[in-house]
Amino acid sequence: MDWYGMTDGLILIEIGRRIKQTRKRKRYSQAELAERAGISSFTVSQMENGKNTSLGSLIAVMRILKLLENFESLIPELMKSPVQLYNSKIKRSRE
Repeated sequence: MDWYGMTDGLILIEIGRRIKQTRKRKRYSQAELAERAGISSFTVSQMENGKNTSLGSLIAVMRILKLLENFESLIPELMKSPVQLYNSKIKRSRE
């Protein structure tokens, strides 16, 4: 999927569509997902319809749908370069 070629609104719609598909595959109603996530059914509906909701709500829904590991590929942890590792090792040895 060409995420860069999409507007922010289209990205929200695609994310909502995928959340809805996953919710249905796991056989949760919107109300059940909302209750388990600690958010309102309205918020789940808004999210699934591509409306702007909070990052906290997204995290809560992804936790219930067992999708949190996807954040690792979304925002990968930056690895230190070999030079940075070497410099931090030298700095620690001096302390």
